[in-house]
Amino acid sequence: MVLLEVCCTSLDSALAMLRAGAQRLEICSDLSCGGLTPTWLNLLHPGTFQLIQHHPDSLPPIRQHSGNSLSTNTLQPIQQEPGSSSNIAADLQFQTSAYSLEEFLDRTHVLIRCRPGNFCYSYAEVEAMCESIRLCRQIGVRGVVIGALTPEGHPDLPALSRMIHAANGPNTTPTTAAATSSGTADTGLGHMTLVFHRAFDECLDPFGALEQIINLGFSAILTSGQASNAEAGIPMLKQLVERAAGRITIMAGKGVTADNAAKIIRQTDVSAVHLSERPGIRLPRTLHSSY
Repeated sequence: MVLLEVCCTSLDSALAMLRAGAQRLEICSDLSCGGLTPTWLNLLHPGTFQLIQHHPDSLPPIRQHSGNSLSTNTLQPIQQEPGSSSNIAADLQFQTSAYSLEEFLDRTHVLIRCRPGNFCYSYAEVEAMCESIRLCRQIGVRGVVIGALTPEGHPDLPALSRMIHAANGPNTTPTTAAATSSGTADTGLGHMTLVFHRAFDECLDPFGALEQIINLGFSAILTSGQASNAEAGIPMLKQLVERAAGRITIMAGKGVTADNAAKIIRQTDVSAVHLSERPGIRLPRTLHSSY
């Protein structure tokens, strides 16, 4: 059973991908730089949804979408104006007749990345990401997609411990990180699932990093096998699956398409694949969800 995840940069795209067969969503902004924390995250707050459900007349007229825009085989993303919360809310009220807020959030992971560039973050940058994670926790999304590295190319255990605490602990930031020299952390894991993003592909020691990430309590690693794309990374992906031995999900991402997904799965035994939205996208139709 293989999990099919699609990365989306708008609410329209996310809903279209659910209807097209995605079992899980990763939501973000600005795929041109590899993805950032979604700027429209605050629109998923329950209060917004209550306004939509109980006071629909207070919103602007709902835009009507053509049948093609929600086709089960293609995606034609509808571009949202930055900060146009009322339009997005109205679209949501129109499109979510088949999905409750709880169902949508339960299928959603949020990418947390405060800026483009490398994955070495200052204390202030980590705190900014922790604030975004706390918001995700308050909203009730299923999980977050995070990552941080040291300048030497290893998982940044103190930074990761702070982010994990924000995801699963009280809504306060710990004054000290709980990382130990062995690579484990006292995370206090709760209900939010944690995915380590493609910062993994810049790790100097991928197998050592794999063990540290497992010990930190992550449920999955999104990776191209440290190659330019997942198909080129098949040898490393296969090794990671073997080393993980069922302790963590290895999710193949970067350049995965309907045309090569089956090959990647067959040759690596990954249990999840990750595609990114784009006009005319086709989702693999032969995969079965483990969701």
